[in-house]
Parts: sequence; structure tokens; C-alpha cells
Amino acid sequence: MATALQLDQATFENPFVDELRGEVSGNKGSRQVPGYHYSRVTPTPVREPKLLAWSDELGDYLGLAKPVGRGAAESILGGNILLPSMKPFAARYGGHQFGNWAGQLGDGRAISLGQVAATDGSPWEIQLKGAGPTPYSRRADGRAVLRSSVREFLCSEAMHYLGVPTTRALSLVATGDEVVRDMFYNGNARPEPGAIVARVAPTFIRFGNFQIMAALGEMDNLRALADYVIRHHYPELGEPSLEVYVRWFEEVARRTAVMVAHWMTVGFVHGVMNTDNMSILGVTIDYGPYGWLEPYDPDWTPNTTDFGSRRYAFGQQPHVAMWNLMALAQALGPLVADPQALRAGLDVYADTFSATQHELLLRKLGLTALDNASDHALTEALPAALAEAEADMTIFFRQLSYLPAALLTAEAQEEKLFNELLAQSTYTDAPGADLGLREWLHRYALRLRQETASPETIQEGMLAANPKYVLRNYLAQQAIEAAEAGDLSKLNTLFEVLKTPFAEHPEHEELAAKRPEWAQDKPGCATLSCSS
Repeated sequence: MATALQLDQATFENPFVDELRGEVSGNKGSRQVPGYHYSRVTPTPVREPKLLAWSDELGDYLGLAKPVGRGAAESILGGNILLPSMKPFAARYGGHQFGNWAGQLGDGRAISLGQVAATDGSPWEIQLKGAGPTPYSRRADGRAVLRSSVREFLCSEAMHYLGVPTTRALSLVATGDEVVRDMFYNGNARPEPGAIVARVAPTFIRFGNFQIMAALGEMDNLRALADYVIRHHYPELGEPSLEVYVRWFEEVARRTAVMVAHWMTVGFVHGVMNTDNMSILGVTIDYGPYGWLEPYDPDWTPNTTDFGSRRYAFGQQPHVAMWNLMALAQALGPLVADPQALRAGLDVYADTFSATQHELLLRKLGLTALDNASDHALTEALPAALAEAEADMTIFFRQLSYLPAALLTAEAQEEKLFNELLAQSTYTDAPGADLGLREWLHRYALRLRQETASPETIQEGMLAANPKYVLRNYLAQQAIEAAEAGDLSKLNTLFEVLKTPFAEHPEHEELAAKRPEWAQDKPGCATLSCSS
């Protein structure tokens, strides 16, 4: 295995800059930038970059050593130093925000440094979020605060270890500067500590990159970007052509369906599924006002900006992803002989989402597909039962994972086992609220007894599919408040536990608890905004 390099020893490649059309004026002023895929722009230096957190496993995969001391690597991660091989840029894109066309958006506070080769040779782009203004900052300062940066760093990695397709986070760096933010846009702006996250992905290209080109009739740019993505990120499809564009859209739709199915089966709510927040790779991108269901509620969104319409509520996510794919198909229409051919991709999305969600749910329930119709009826009945009982989805499935042996060997104990499960995993004590879920559990127990595997094998599989630990918002908020006070212990402990979310960690049982009463309405726990 090759020796890990300090970041300042790494060599960066820059295919996005080298192969696509960009402006090189260096002007960071907010403005429209028609005719280009990106703008060359450098990070704005900060007062005192200081490493707060580092993903050892991701660093190892990238062949990068954790920065030691106050050196060049730390300064690069804070945006104070650039290497000669870097060609930093901010990408131009547009998008639909809350269903409305917003025109040009772009990387307003993210600056990509270029790509490094991982230990397996695959290229990964490193991007600094919170690195200062770009032409796409829309009169903002291009900075990020510590609270939002902690949330992005933790969730990027937590989702990876849950097995959800996602961008990654390499580092969290304090800037030593203060940033003025109005968390809920209600006139209560205040200075907060600034921070920068180094985000990592094969590419950060979004649906919106294509939308802005199509909206302004930049057909050459649209085709060049599509060809670039296919050659670099979908090479298995072959050289770009009329037929390959169609197959490529189908693959984007398939990957998007797999991603959203994972969201729905771990109880994750993205919170702001604008088309500019949809990755062309089908990975979760842009961790802002996200959350996990506590309790199960299809209409819940953590995003205060979305309280009026609930457009991005948990239960709406599969439909919004389809809507966003339709918007992408409209943008790609000029590239194909018959735009109607792209409709097949939407069918791929619907079929893949349904099949993947069902498969993931069966895995969580310890079941193998026997009778497809009855199995679908069983899984489709569960969400309403969970909602009625106000069940904590994470705790419900985890506690259910401990029951196969008892359910299969001590049928007479069934009611007692279900009483304990419901007491542990539900938030309401309203009379009769758990009747639907109790009935569902009896149906499940009957179905479980049709399995031929041993109880131990079933339980082992369920424990590997149902995490004990997820990044609940109140846990993130506790880590944020401690970090703002200079205490990184909560952040470090939470990060380590989230790397192995399916393990027991008996010494950290408190991190698997139901949401406490004090967190029910606390800002940062139950309510967030796009500033979060």
C-alpha cells in the first residue's frame, strides 16, 4: 500500500476546467455568467484555519494523511493556500427551487480545487464549502457557519456508513472568522463562528447544470456537458450518441431511484430537494435542513421554508424525485432525436424505486420474497401503522431485529413482546393509537414463521439492515453547541459511533435514545432552514 501523502504533496487533475468552457476573469463579483460552464475563482483566505475533524477512512482511501500541526495542508483546507496543480473553479447551474424556476444559481459558497486519484485510481473531486464569494453568490458572502458545517460533515459520512449513496466529507476546518447569519430569516441576524467543509465526490454536477444551458439555448454547452459526464462518469455506456443519451438518462433515473429508496427506508428527510440539489450521479448532495423521522410522519419536514406547502416532506420525496427527473428530461430533450424517448427513463425510475424499496424493507424485516402479492401488501401497510402509533422508525426496526428467535420459538409470548416493543419505540400514549401497528405485528409474525432460515440467521441479517444509530438532529445540535464552546468531545464521539451504526456500542446507549422532550421544538433539532 502506498504511503499516504500530506495534502500539499498531492497532484491535482482538472478535467472539468480543461475540457469545458469557463470564464477566467477572476472577478468574484455576483453577476450573470452566460455562455460558460464555470468561473475560475480562488478561495478567499481566512484568519486562522484550524482542523476540527478529519475522516480517517476517507483520507486513507484518497491516499491523504491527516494534517499534523498548523501546516500547509491545514491552510489548503481553509482556502489559504493553493497548489500549482490546482485550477479552482465555481460551477454555473440553475434550477427549480420549491417548484419555481430560479434562473442562474451556481456554486455560491463552494469552490472546487480539482481531482485527486484515490488508492484504487478513481478520481475524486475535492470542494471547499464556505470558501468565500464567487460570481454565483447572489450578494451573499460565500461563507458557512460552524453549525451548518458540522451538520454537513457528520451527515455526509453517516450516510455513507448507513449504505446510502452520498457525497463524502474529508475535513471540517474552523476559519477563525465570524459570519453573520439570520438562521430563520426572521430579522435575528447574529455573528457566528465560521467553518469550511472539504466535500468529496466523483463530481458535483447537478441536474441544474444542464437546466441552465437548456433554458438559455446554449446547445453547444449542453451537449459538451452531457458528453463530458458520459465519458468521465458513465463510460460503460459507450461514446456519446443519440441512443447513448437516452440510455444515460435511464441510468441517472435508476440511480436516483435507488438513492431515494434508501432515504425512505432509513427515515431520512433531505429537506430541500430543489433540482440544483440533485446529483447527476444519483448520490445525496447538499446537507442543509435535513432530519430523521421522530416520530414517523409522512408530512414532516424539518425545513421552516417548506412549512407552508410541505413539498419536500418525507412522504413526498419519491414524487419530487420524479418531478425533478422530468425537469432534467426536459433539459436534455434537445440532445435526442425524439424527446419522448426519455419517458422510458421515468418508467425506469418508478419501477426501480418500487422494487428497491420493497427489497430493502424485506431485508429490514428479515424476510425473503415468497408470495410477492402478500409481501407487498405487508410492506405497504406498514407506513400508515407506524404513523398512527407515532413510532420512532429507527428504534422500531432495531428493536424488532432482536425478536425473531422469541417469535419463532415462543408464540405464546407474542403479545408480551409486542407490548415491550411498542413501549420502547412509540411517542404517543393515546388510547388505541397503536392498534394498527399491533395488528400489523401479528401479521408480520405469521409471515416470519414461513421463513426457512434459522432464527439466528434472520436476526443477524436484520441487525445488519437496521441501524441502531442515526444522526438525529438533537444529537447534531448538542455536538454543535459544544463545538461552539470549544469542546470537540461530543463531535468526535458522535462521529466515531456513526461510522459503525449497526454495532451495539453499549457505552453509548444515550445516542440511540428517542428524541427527548426538550428537543421537540428546539431550533436546530425540530426546526431548521436553508441556512442550516
